[in-house]
Amino acid sequence: MASDRYIDFANSDFGRRLVGAVGLPAPARLDRWQAGRLRPVEGALLLGGGPLAARVSEFAPRMTDLLFSFASDLSGAHPWTPDQGSKIKAIVFDASTLLHTAQLSQLRDFFQPVLRHLENSAHIAILARSPGTLTDPLAASTQQAIEGFSRSLAKEMRHGGTVQLLQIDDGAEDQLEGALRFFLSPKSAFISGQVVRLGTCAGQVQDWSRPLAGRKALVTGAARGIGAAIAETLARDGAEVVLLDVPQAKSDLDALAARLGGQSLVLDICATDAAAQLIEHFPGGLDILVHNAGITRDKTLANMTADFWDSVLDVNLNAPQALTQALIEAGTLRDNGSVIVMASISGLAGNRGQTNYATSKAGLIGLARAMAPSLKTRGISINAIAPGFIETSMTAHMPFALREAGRRMSSLGQGGLPQDVAEAVAWLSQPGSGSVTGQVLRVCGQSVIGA
Repeated sequence: MASDRYIDFANSDFGRRLVGAVGLPAPARLDRWQAGRLRPVEGALLLGGGPLAARVSEFAPRMTDLLFSFASDLSGAHPWTPDQGSKIKAIVFDASTLLHTAQLSQLRDFFQPVLRHLENSAHIAILARSPGTLTDPLAASTQQAIEGFSRSLAKEMRHGGTVQLLQIDDGAEDQLEGALRFFLSPKSAFISGQVVRLGTCAGQVQDWSRPLAGRKALVTGAARGIGAAIAETLARDGAEVVLLDVPQAKSDLDALAARLGGQSLVLDICATDAAAQLIEHFPGGLDILVHNAGITRDKTLANMTADFWDSVLDVNLNAPQALTQALIEAGTLRDNGSVIVMASISGLAGNRGQTNYATSKAGLIGLARAMAPSLKTRGISINAIAPGFIETSMTAHMPFALREAGRRMSSLGQGGLPQDVAEAVAWLSQPGSGSVTGQVLRVCGQSVIGA
């Protein structure tokens, strides 16, 4: 992978002065999860807002050693005031009780004083209700307004800070801890400006140090790059991993599987008997299915050959469709399992020269949305992850100008790492991930491309 030398320069003593004087972008080095870390929030966690903040305060001591509240009185939390100078690493604000326009001023009243007291790579989670669940149109309008606030605040964050909006269904409050452990921690370093809905789900993580213990995972396209990072992260979190890739990648695949204590499986996912081979390979069943394998064959449509079109659609869309359906119908994918399909921001926004690729990735998003309702009856979640510009060997070979544009065209002003995508996959693979289903999670640093 090509290193981002601009970040190194912008964070040097001389570069910091020059960048500030000229007004150039100043991307921060992001905090990312490190082995041996004990708590999701290493620093102060600040709570405020409505009754869900009190719910968070009940499990907050498992997330941080330093808990504050602002403009509210919460048990176990120290009162925080702007003049005391304590820096804040993470914030949870409950906006779920804002039901008319005048109450939206509470957003400004809470956040304006604290924004100047944030540590680097601070993480903010705003809690709300899904507007579609509210019968009062004025209340629904007010809750929808919070989305505009959260996305805009995310674009104003500095020094690697992020903002997410979590919409909590009635009865889904017991899934808050898992979501906040992810979104308030360095595991979500390259995710910002996202809206995620939490629904009801019976599953719960039993051991936060190994949240995937006892679960078996299959990762396609796992020999290198993002697929390898996904396999490593799932194994780190306790999953038994099976790594799948094409015959040409066998040596890399075998080496990684041996290092992770997993299994390698050489298979062409487009083969006519691919589904049958997978069903045979997992007689005891499967809990986590990650469709990461994908290819690009870029040309403008005027120059697009049938082979370029068909090969991309076959690998990226048809194979995941066919294999997912087959594994579900055979019962190979067990109840309370997780399916994650790797989409792309190209599938949301389109991209010149990638009509075939964008079509395939949009189709995966459609697959997740369409299958979610029927799978929920078995407790199975299916979600799409849409990476933005991720630093891989492929992006390292892009022309310099295109690579730099891809890196800077986001609120965080830099490319993501394969680990960033892998952390999102691991979160959506946890017991309780059924609370999030049929959704698209962008891992893009709040890219300016797409919605």
